[in-house]
Amino acid sequence: MASLVNICSVNVLDNPSKFTDPFKLEITFEVFENLAEDLDWELLYVGSAESEKYDQVLDSVLVGPVVEGRHKFVFQADGPDVSKIPQDDLVGVTVLLLKCSYMEQEFINIGWFVATEYTELELRENPPTTPILEKLERKVCTDDVRVTTFPIKWVKNQDDEASDGGEVDGLTDGVRELPVDGRTAENQSADAESAPPVRNLAGILLQKVKLIVKADMCAKNFFSFF
Repeated sequence: MASLVNICSVNVLDNPSKFTDPFKLEITFEVFENLAEDLDWELLYVGSAESEKYDQVLDSVLVGPVVEGRHKFVFQADGPDVSKIPQDDLVGVTVLLLKCSYMEQEFINIGWFVATEYTELELRENPPTTPILEKLERKVCTDDVRVTTFPIKWVKNQDDEASDGGEVDGLTDGVRELPVDGRTAENQSADAESAPPVRNLAGILLQKVKLIVKADMCAKNFFSFF
């Protein structure tokens, strides 16, 4: 059965911002039929690439009842708890994951790189032993968004065969690009890789070689704001 929900766009508001500021995501989605259950949205911050024990669920929200049509809302969540992040991983690049579930089944997760750095050159060149939170700013890198979709049962009595494989809204299930900054889903190309679980997506995004490249790119873009 084709997906009943299509994520049209996710805009990151107030970006860049202070490290301690809340995350604000403006989410636009469309529903092709009235939904019997609420949509469960969750925002997760990857505290360290080394272990999922440092992952933090920043917040979750139920949206419903949801009727057929286009909808938009702002999902706001407090920043991560610094005490739960390894000190060596506080500054640098990590991943922010937004996922959505229906009837306790995750059908999409969206990943962004997040660059956290000091705004002052002296602190960037000579990082303090103890992080100075008020001097840190973060930037969500919206130029490389990764989306993973999963086939689910949209109807309670739907059999297993109806939910296996196939395409979702014309895009093969897997990792693809998400339209951002107001662009619509039309004319977006699909990157049809195998669909990994949520935490594995973070692991893929944080592969060491890619992390080094992205850290450099994000840092250049980050400091161009000042």
